[in-house]
Amino acid sequence: MAVRALVRLPPTVRRGEVFEVRAMLAHPMETGYRRDSDGRMLARDIVRRLEVRLAGEPVFAADLHPAIAANPFVAFLLRAQAGGPLVLRWTGDQGFDHTETVMLVVE
Repeated sequence: MAVRALVRLPPTVRRGEVFEVRAMLAHPMETGYRRDSDGRMLARDIVRRLEVRLAGEPVFAADLHPAIAANPFVAFLLRAQAGGPLVLRWTGDQGFDHTETVMLVVE
């Protein structure tokens, strides 16, 4: 499955300023409760967790469940004292693992 993730944050933030991070992952999020056109149960395939690290330190995590819609969107607030790589890692069923890295610039 081709994976596409979009991560949005301000181009620069001031030291100590609260800012919003928005992330969307293109993923079908199949619950495992539906049947295909032949009546067979579709295998569950959901993103189970999002973990975010800034310069190697954990700053945000969320557990996702089958009730989350396809293409899960998550927005959260951060406060940074220093810039660095902001690494978002999504993991899920059937060995799903996707990582996106964006640079956070702090003035």
